[in-house]
Amino acid sequence: MKKFVVLIISFMVLNLNVYANSASGSILIEYRTGEVLIEENSFKHMAPASMTKMMTLLLAMEQIDNGKIKLTDKVTVSENASNMGGSQVYLNVGEVMTVDDLIKSICIASANDSAVALAEYIGGTEEKFVKMMNDKVKELGLVNTNFENVHGLDSENHYSCPNDMAFIARELLKHPKILEYSSIYEEYLKKNDGSSVWMVNTNKLIRYYKGLDGLKTGFTENAGYCLTATAKRNDMRLISVVMGEETSEIRSKDTIELLDYGYNNYKLKTIFTNDINLGKIKINNGKKDYVNLKLIDDVVDLVTIEENGKYDHKLNLKEINAPVYVGDTVGTLDLYKNGTKIKTFNITVKESIKKANIWDLYKKNFKYIISGNI
Repeated sequence: MKKFVVLIISFMVLNLNVYANSASGSILIEYRTGEVLIEENSFKHMAPASMTKMMTLLLAMEQIDNGKIKLTDKVTVSENASNMGGSQVYLNVGEVMTVDDLIKSICIASANDSAVALAEYIGGTEEKFVKMMNDKVKELGLVNTNFENVHGLDSENHYSCPNDMAFIARELLKHPKILEYSSIYEEYLKKNDGSSVWMVNTNKLIRYYKGLDGLKTGFTENAGYCLTATAKRNDMRLISVVMGEETSEIRSKDTIELLDYGYNNYKLKTIFTNDINLGKIKINNGKKDYVNLKLIDDVVDLVTIEENGKYDHKLNLKEINAPVYVGDTVGTLDLYKNGTKIKTFNITVKESIKKANIWDLYKKNFKYIISGNI
């Protein structure tokens, strides 16, 4: 009996350790729901160091996905970019690198020179790109972040917090290709003169923690050691942030404790997948009279490992006039657990329906007349 009590106490202490990490601020969130699992000083203003580059990368990935730039685009390195201090891959003035090379060197080597070169290519100047960064912060509704540069070197009014860093990371992960870069441990970057720079990932945990594939480290004298990490296990992705750590070893230890806490205590429960058929709805003035409905995202609930609940749902649909397109929100699904509404999910159509022209309407009316339905 005494041994059993000791084991229980030890387990409690182990779980409580995550609350007492040495970071100046920390947070752990679940990616798909955005729910906060644990946090400490998560809104405290702190220097984010090179975790700043997550916003630089986010804007770059958006530009790529929108077709405004391509990974194969060639970027000429400016004197401003070449002279950037801190971590770098030693780009020379006038050297030409692809967008792919720049993103890769930012993710692996945390290259400040690459970050500036990429920012100048997208924004025209670093200053204009910084404005784009702060505009994106406002768009995301984050109120505890202000950027003054694209790389994260210390600056008086350059700050963020664990909460904002976590949700910038969440937004970045909506572009899954970023993980193809952040999960690389080492690679050579080929230079224009035929030489190569050996890049080793600043995030050593990608080699040692199961499921960990990103995302961004940071360090300056003012910021201390920082890390935004992400890992995926059993279809659940977590995002952790620690800021203001004393050493890189402590940074890694606290990150592992945060992630372990999440995986040891929580799981994602899928109620409906987004390909389920939710039935049909009438389309006014469309080329088709009815269209099938589907969810935009899976209906999921974040629960504790031992938790069981009884789920129910209710559909709320709008009147739909053509044209309507896949991705348009045409209603919502309210999810209930044990009789209480807990979440709302958006509904869309399974196929796009164009507006009927005069000839379409004529054929419909003729069909109704023949069938005797009019």
